[in-house]
Amino acid sequence: MMINIKINNIPVTVEPGATILTAAQKAGIKIPTLCYLKDCTETGACRVCTVEVKGSRTLGAACVYPVSEGMEVYTHSARAIEARKNTVSLILSNHSKDCLSCIRNQNCELQSLSDSLGIRDVKYEGERTAITYDDVAFGIVRDTSKCILCGRCVETCKNVQGLGILGYIDRGFKTKVGPVMDKSFANVNCMQCGQCINVCPVGALAEKEEIHQVVQALSDPKKHVIVQTAPAIRASLGEEFGMPIGSRVTGKMVAALRRIGFAKVYDTNYAADLTIMEEGTEFLHRFSEKGTLPMITSCSPGWVRYLEFEYPDLIPHLSTCKSPHMMFGAILKSYYAKTKGINPKDMYVVSIMPCVAKKEEKERREMIKNEMKDVDAVLTTRELARLIKLYGIDFAYLDDEEYDQDMFGEYTGAGVIFGVTGGVMEAALRTVYVKLTNKELDDVKFEAVRGIHGIKEATISIDGTDIRVAVAHSMTLAKPLLDDIRKGKSPYHFIEIMGCPGGCINGGGQSIVNATIRNKYPNNQWLKLRAKAIYAEDEARPVRQSHKNSQILALYENFLHEPCGHVSHKLLHTHYTPRKRFK
Repeated sequence: MMINIKINNIPVTVEPGATILTAAQKAGIKIPTLCYLKDCTETGACRVCTVEVKGSRTLGAACVYPVSEGMEVYTHSARAIEARKNTVSLILSNHSKDCLSCIRNQNCELQSLSDSLGIRDVKYEGERTAITYDDVAFGIVRDTSKCILCGRCVETCKNVQGLGILGYIDRGFKTKVGPVMDKSFANVNCMQCGQCINVCPVGALAEKEEIHQVVQALSDPKKHVIVQTAPAIRASLGEEFGMPIGSRVTGKMVAALRRIGFAKVYDTNYAADLTIMEEGTEFLHRFSEKGTLPMITSCSPGWVRYLEFEYPDLIPHLSTCKSPHMMFGAILKSYYAKTKGINPKDMYVVSIMPCVAKKEEKERREMIKNEMKDVDAVLTTRELARLIKLYGIDFAYLDDEEYDQDMFGEYTGAGVIFGVTGGVMEAALRTVYVKLTNKELDDVKFEAVRGIHGIKEATISIDGTDIRVAVAHSMTLAKPLLDDIRKGKSPYHFIEIMGCPGGCINGGGQSIVNATIRNKYPNNQWLKLRAKAIYAEDEARPVRQSHKNSQILALYENFLHEPCGHVSHKLLHTHYTPRKRFK
C-alpha cells in the first residue's frame, strides 16, 4: 500500500519504508546532505538535512525520518534553513578553511554547501581539535584538520571493503578518524585502495601528489619521459572537465599528453595483452602440471597488499606476474631502451592509473633492479586532470589523436577490458580457450564473468575438461573465496580478484563522484556507465584477443622468446612477501 504525503504542499506518493529524503528526491526537491551517502552511511549524524514536520516539536533528519500517511513536510522553512546554517557554521569552526590551496577546492561538498546556504563569515571561533597530518604512506594523505567526522570513510572501509582499518579515536571534542592508535596508513594493514578518498566529502583524505616530480622530469632535457595510460582512465577523465559519466575520451587524452611534452604516449592495454600471454601461460602450466590451484590474478596491488597481510599462507596461489604497467616499465627500460639506444637511467616512465595503491607498488623492492624502478611516477586520473589544467590545455576542444604506434602502439579489446571487474578473467579465457583447443572462438565475449554485483562464476568446458573460474571485487566478496581456499574447499581453478568494487573503473584514483550524483543513480548505475565505455572500446577494436596482437608476437620473437621463459621471468615476474599487521 502506497503512502501519501505532502512536501512543501506538493502531493507525493511513495512506497512504505521511504524516508523524507527519498520522497523529496522523487518530487524533485533537493534537501542538502553531508554525512549521508546512499548504501553507505544513513545515520543522520550531521543534521544538515533537518526539515520541519507539521505537528512535530523538533526538527528531524530527512535521511532517516520515515514517512507516514498524511505527513506534511517543509524542507526549506525559515526554521529549517537557520538550523542548517548553524550546523554548518559549527562544522566550519573546527575546520581548517584553507580552501584555495586544498586539493578538493571547487570539488568539496562542505564548500558547496556553505555557498548554497550563503555562509559568508565565521560565526564561531575558539579552540580546535588537535591535528594529525599523515603523509608517510606512498598513496594516501590524511589531514584531520579538514575532517568533519561524517563517518563515510569508516563505513566504506568496514562494510564495502570488509577491512575496518578506520575508526573513531578518542571521544568528545578530541574525536578524530584514523587507523588504530592514530597510526599512519603506512604502518597498519591498510590495502591503500583509496576507496576512503572517493567517499570523503572534503580534503581530509587525498592521494599523495606526484605532479611536481613529473613536471621536473619533463623540464629536464636529459630525461626521455614516456607516459602510459591504464584502460579505466579513458572512462573517467572526461568527468574532470564537466563531461557526462561514461564519456570515452581516449583520443583527447592522448592529444593532451602529447601537448604536455611526453616523448612517447603509450597505452597500458599493450601491456595488458602481454600480461595475458604470461598469466595465461602460467595458468596453463599450473593446470596441466598440477601446480598450485586455484591461481589468483595479481594485477591489483591493493588486493596483493591485503593478501600479504591477511592471508600470507595463500601467497603461493598468486600469479607471479607483475601488473601490466609494471611489466611495461620493465620492457621500456630494457627492450625499448636497447632498441632506441637510450641509457635506461636517462628514462623516466610515468603511469596514469585509476589506483592509489599503484603508487606504493612502484616502490616495492621487488620492482627495483640495478637501482632503477620499473616505473618512476604514478599519477591518478585526478592528478592527470590537474596536470592538463596546469599546462593550460582546453581539453574539451581537443581533436582526437592516436597513441604512438611504434613498437608498442597496438592493443586488443582484451587489453581494454582489464578496466572492469571480470575483464582480466574474460581476457584470459579468450586466449586460454584457443591455446587449449587450437580452435577459434565463435564469440569472444564471456558474459558470465561480467557485471558489478556479487561474485561471478563460470564453468568453461574445453574438450571435455571443465575449468571453473570465479571473479570477485572488493575484499568483502573476496574473503569467502579465500577462506574456502584456506580450508581446501575451493572448487575453482582460476580466480580474479580486484581490490575496488567494480574494478579499476571505480579505483581510488578515479574522478570523485560526489554524494549528489551517487544518490541520484540507484544500484551504482554510474559505475555501469563507465563500464559501458570500456566494453564499447572492446567492441570497436579490430582484434579482441591478446595472442593476436602482432606487436606482442614481435616482442617475443625479437626479445622475450617465449611466455614464462627465462627473460620473461627475469623482467615480468616477481614474488610477494608476508607482512606484519602493525608496525
